[in-house]
Amino acid sequence: MNHAPSARAQAFRQLHDAGEPLVLPNAWDAASARIIEKGGARAVATSSAAMAWALGHPDGEQLPLDDLLTATRRIIEAVDVPVSIDIERGYGEDAEDTGGLVGALIQLGAVGINIEDGKDPSTGQLADARILVERIACIRAVAEHRGVPLFINARTDSYITPGLTGEARFKETLERALAYVDAGADGIFVPGLADAGEIERLAAALPVPLNVYVGYPGAPGVATLRGLGVRRISLGCGTMQAVLAHLARITEEALVHGRFELMGSHMLGVGEVNGLFASSQPRVSTVRRSA
Repeated sequence: MNHAPSARAQAFRQLHDAGEPLVLPNAWDAASARIIEKGGARAVATSSAAMAWALGHPDGEQLPLDDLLTATRRIIEAVDVPVSIDIERGYGEDAEDTGGLVGALIQLGAVGINIEDGKDPSTGQLADARILVERIACIRAVAEHRGVPLFINARTDSYITPGLTGEARFKETLERALAYVDAGADGIFVPGLADAGEIERLAAALPVPLNVYVGYPGAPGVATLRGLGVRRISLGCGTMQAVLAHLARITEEALVHGRFELMGSHMLGVGEVNGLFASSQPRVSTVRRSA
């Protein structure tokens, strides 16, 4: 794989135009990213919620930026496939702050970002679409300045924020999506969009790939979503939620029932885990001793 940033970014873009939808089991650290890559993923995308939880923070831009950048660097260094980073609402007070963050992510090797409109903290309602429009435009300018065709996946929370239902919600979603595309977005992500008819209508109305979320019980399969016109599928924080649920069952079996069968029957060997990082160079610390 060509590791030049522009080449990696172009390769990631092309994955959205393949015959099959781009399926992204989302990662939160280097180990999860390597497991996903080894499983055959053509790219790795992060889950902001899972990254925050892994480092002891709730979701919602509570993860300190330094921790976000450090985790991002470790994930990108661990894999050979393109990496897209979820930056929630963009952090910072304004579009310029978001642009600075994205510039740092590009420098680390990120070739895509996910950014959302989200809720207005003061009202609990959908944030003004103009805020995300400004941030997308700034992100696009930063990426172009650096010569990297960054894939901007713009998320609208119109389906998971109270206040809209039915046709009004669909109309609001489409209007926001088209505004984000005009500002420079390359894809549209609509978590909570689950009705087959609405998925098909929105996919047909958009000039860019539609991304849907499947991190919930009973989500439709790839074949069904492909038939509806979906071109990107995200497992989101569902990956980590499932891993944590499995850990909870292992813990209960050990502490309550005094058994270890569940752990023993579903585990990688030490050699397999070490093998995920076989190409990593060991970091040797030099300790200076006084004479």
